[in-house]
Amino acid sequence: MTEITFGKRLRYSFDNLTSRGPAAMIGMLFVLAVFLISLISVFVIATGVDPEGRGFIEVAWSGLMRTLDAGTMGGDTGPVPFLLAMLAVTIGGIFVVGTLIGIITTGIDSKLEQLRKGKSFVAEENHTVILGWSPQIFTVVSEIVTANENRKHACIAVLAEKDKVEMEDEIRAHVPDTKTTRVVCRTGCPIDLGDLEIINHHGARAIVVLPPDDGDPDSSVIKTVLALVNNPNRRREPYHIVGVIDDPDNLEVAEMVGRSEAQLVLAGDMIARISAQTCRQSGLSIVYTELLDFGGDEIYFAEEPALIGRSFGESLMMYEDSSVIGICRADGTALVNPPMDTVYEKGDRVIAISEDDDTVRLSGITAPPVRRDLVKNEPPHAPGPERTLILGWNRRVPIVVRELDGYVSAGSTVTLVADPESENALASVASGPFRNITVAWASGSTTDRDVLEGLDVPSFDHVIVHSYSDTMSTQQADARTLITLLHLRNIRERSGRSFSIVSEMLDDRNRQLAEVTRADDFIVSDKLISLMIAQIAENPGLKGLFRDLFDPEGSEVYLKPVEGYVATGTPLDFYTVVESARMKREVALGYRILSKAHDPGSAHGVVVNPYKSRQITFQPGDRIIVLGEN
Repeated sequence: MTEITFGKRLRYSFDNLTSRGPAAMIGMLFVLAVFLISLISVFVIATGVDPEGRGFIEVAWSGLMRTLDAGTMGGDTGPVPFLLAMLAVTIGGIFVVGTLIGIITTGIDSKLEQLRKGKSFVAEENHTVILGWSPQIFTVVSEIVTANENRKHACIAVLAEKDKVEMEDEIRAHVPDTKTTRVVCRTGCPIDLGDLEIINHHGARAIVVLPPDDGDPDSSVIKTVLALVNNPNRRREPYHIVGVIDDPDNLEVAEMVGRSEAQLVLAGDMIARISAQTCRQSGLSIVYTELLDFGGDEIYFAEEPALIGRSFGESLMMYEDSSVIGICRADGTALVNPPMDTVYEKGDRVIAISEDDDTVRLSGITAPPVRRDLVKNEPPHAPGPERTLILGWNRRVPIVVRELDGYVSAGSTVTLVADPESENALASVASGPFRNITVAWASGSTTDRDVLEGLDVPSFDHVIVHSYSDTMSTQQADARTLITLLHLRNIRERSGRSFSIVSEMLDDRNRQLAEVTRADDFIVSDKLISLMIAQIAENPGLKGLFRDLFDPEGSEVYLKPVEGYVATGTPLDFYTVVESARMKREVALGYRILSKAHDPGSAHGVVVNPYKSRQITFQPGDRIIVLGEN
């Protein structure tokens, strides 16, 4: 057995002391300095070598000054023992002060490195927490910053497994102006209970969980939600958690974990539904973008006691600069475009499209100037069968086909074309069963011009280009989508026939490259999901409302010919349009001017939530944006 000597014990004690950090080292140096000065002072007093005959306190003070400043010994005179004693104090002081400076410098460097690593506590309350990192974060941060413009000292706290400085630099590059909102970043694992405490999620008003780009994103989201709701130190009040799930098979487990505290958006399903709706109606994509971002008019819930006892149909005319679209019952149930005779009850809130939450207010106009002589109550024209071409493949294609079956008229057809590797999947989708459509399929490269020419693309009414996101990287899939899109645009121009094109992009930067000035060339991307996440984070009641809007059952947004609502060529106000739509059990949200369809500066002619008293003259071909059941 190794003998533990006194020297080894002394070194071991010294090691333990230094391992305690800068505070312990500074304390040790203080004790050493006091011991050295006291020892020399006692020697000087005891031997009487001090030429000035000072007392202990004066000698100790002089020794302390020599410890802090070695230059003070330059003018010393006296006996040799006194000078040697002062030299010993000075040399000891050089050691103590030099070591102290090194410890302080190292401690400051360590603290700066700790701050750089993003491990310090976020002392914020009522802030928005974002857990995880993906390209979606820039859109989410930008939208929440816009939503916080009317709030002072707002904060967004980000926790992700990424360097703090890198996160801050990237956010600053994509969102240079955060206005009234501070954005703070911390490095840590969102599923680690200790790291979660750094971000102070217990005091957050909303928590956004973003899926990572690689690996198993759904598992990451589920584990993060589990870490939040099952945290032993969690707060008593329910959290408001917003997350994204990609695979429908994982949604039930995620909802079981998050219970009523988590609002989960099924990304693939939502994108598929938006694709199915926007491909059939030119300009609808702009309406959805307007409703989902915080830059224009959005959907808000507001209490209005004056509406109690009034019908939903009456409330449509009671707002000048807001468009009423539904009623939120006291239990949180959202009724989108309910029957016009539905009565507001105590505790209900009005659901309206407005510029901000504080602009949802009654106009005070008791008798709106409706031009009933200009109202048309013609029955809607029944649409005929439609032909839709779907190019490319991913797991969202079956959802799109199913959604189309719920929208189109009987006798419609859908043609699927994808690479030969997807033949089995294409055949499985085509086997049905379907109610209104017949599905055909063929294999071939969707970027091959000969293949596209052989499909007789101009004979179709709508074309949807899906990315190969299941089998390719983001950039590879977007590159193929972009090539296909360019071919389709060229075919459309050469044929002289207009057909709508909806293309799915994964990276929003590629979407910006592909965008042109045509409203029907809308590119569906994860940006829409990011916008939806930000909206739900600000208003939890919107999740159910969005689900209803993008579902074939119930009411959806349509752009219908103006000729079926009001007379053309005559000035009128939007109150008249609202009344005409009300008679058809619809809600008028806005309009689209056909002559401005190719003008991006005027949102391609789309106007959502116009001032109802403002005069406008419609022309044949213009559209009325309505919320209706068909």
